Amino acid sequence: MNYELFIAWRYLFSKKSHHAINIISGISVCGVAIATMALVCTLSVFNGFQDLVADLFTAFDPQLEVKPAEGRLMAADEAALGRLRELDCIDSYTESVEGQALVVQGKHQVVVTLRGVEDNFLEQTNSSDLFYGDGLEGNGQVLLQSDTCHYGVLGIQLASRMGLQASFSDPIHIYAPKRGERVNMANPLSSFHQALLYSPGAVFMVKQGKYDAHYILTSIDFARELLDARGQVTAIHLHVRDGVRISEAKARVEEILGGDYVVRDRYEQQDEVFHIMRIEKLIAYIFLTFILLVACFNIIGSLSMLMIDKKADVETLRNLGATNTQICHIFMYEGRMISLAGAVLGILLGLALCWLQMEFGLITMGDAEGSFIIESYPVSIHPWDIVLVFATVLVVGWLAVWYPVRYLSKNLL
Repeated sequence: MNYELFIAWRYLFSKKSHHAINIISGISVCGVAIATMALVCTLSVFNGFQDLVADLFTAFDPQLEVKPAEGRLMAADEAALGRLRELDCIDSYTESVEGQALVVQGKHQVVVTLRGVEDNFLEQTNSSDLFYGDGLEGNGQVLLQSDTCHYGVLGIQLASRMGLQASFSDPIHIYAPKRGERVNMANPLSSFHQALLYSPGAVFMVKQGKYDAHYILTSIDFARELLDARGQVTAIHLHVRDGVRISEAKARVEEILGGDYVVRDRYEQQDEVFHIMRIEKLIAYIFLTFILLVACFNIIGSLSMLMIDKKADVETLRNLGATNTQICHIFMYEGRMISLAGAVLGILLGLALCWLQMEFGLITMGDAEGSFIIESYPVSIHPWDIVLVFATVLVVGWLAVWYPVRYLSKNLL
């Protein structure tokens, strides 16, 4: 340990001639610690909401989705897509056809998104958390087609808008425009494909309005007929084998498909949502960093009083051959150690509060029971955020004392 750091260490813990200096130093540490704790807790709450949203999208968004780079449809029997079935990192390969349609039931008319899927799509979902109703099969799955008819599983909000229960007796009428045809004004219905969807006795709930209020889940055969997509798909859904990292599987899929296809993971499929959340998290981080900077200004007051208190010591050091730069370094080290102490204390307090929130849900979302999908604020601690907070406190603390200490050392010493 060089002597500048050693003296700064002694000044930090030694008794001063004026007790107020110790108090101000303690306040400086507490101010930095509180700002650091706020950073840790706030970023962890944003992480919690992001993880919560990611979990809510899990039922409908595949781990990997393959779409054409240009256009909306692609041939289901393309050789490049067929090679994906042979990949050892892929556990499930599901074809999907999706498009807009008009649903009519009695006086209700709603434009919906129709998604047709293969049966193995249901095997990838946790049906106990997705489907609700009396029409579930013994294994908890829902029937999408039979030998005589096709079934449509409505989102719970969509069913409510149309005045339907989970099970309804009369089929719903569904219309989709014929591809490449103009509307015949003399007989508009002739320009549309028409079909009936029956109730399987169940609805789905993803707890996201994007799906619950606009989607109907049905068989891929029905969707292909209605949307003029015979032998084609709009997307391929891939489920990765257990133990394989999604990023690694995505890289292998992209290597096989080349630039004619776009491969997206769950976060990229919902990029708009997560982009907004990242911006909110960044803004919160910037605001709290400014608060941290204000807290670090307390260190300047502590150091200025310490310089006045240690004038005699400084004269002694000068007589022993210490330069002004070395003396300045002593008080800079002092300020950095105060920042370091506040950073460590704040991170420990922040982690403790996050743990208490995760275990006991101390801060709830509101008093109205059932109004929210969770009862308390979600918290998720990401190690890189802790590293970011620690680095931020040290950098801000160093910048906050660098120029003031140089200025004060020239005028007070």
